Amino acid sequence: MIIRTKKFQMNKSQYIKKGFFNLLIEQWWVFIIYLGVCGMHYFIPSLWWIIGGSIALFLYLIFWLIQFFGVTQVEQSSYMFERLSYEISSNQLMMKINNKQGMPIKWESIKKVKIQSDGFLFKLNIVQFIIFPFRVFNNENEIRFLKSILNRKGYVK
Repeated sequence: MIIRTKKFQMNKSQYIKKGFFNLLIEQWWVFIIYLGVCGMHYFIPSLWWIIGGSIALFLYLIFWLIQFFGVTQVEQSSYMFERLSYEISSNQLMMKINNKQGMPIKWESIKKVKIQSDGFLFKLNIVQFIIFPFRVFNNENEIRFLKSILNRKGYVK
């Protein structure tokens, strides 16, 4: 069976927000390092531990925010923000611009899949992902079939 989604366009601001907050959740350990650096103030009393740690954290967050913003602006990834439909099968995902033009995405290139409250999030790498809202599927059976494919591939437990 092949799941054919409705045509939809990923919103750039939604892409930046979801990507950045997903990164914060996955890289929670950065905040522990920040607290550790700030905690050095108690062993070697100097306000520069807190100032330096805060500047480093701010630069780290700005770096990743620029990365997500950059993905929306570069021409190589502009195809991700066009109005596309997808065909999902157990072999691959097919991004389709129209009936004749498309690009396959192999399941091996997908690193992680998250089922969220509003849809699926397919992570290709740290800054590239595809959002499938539940509204783009034609019926509930397609969502269940996609969940079963994800279970078989080992993306969802």
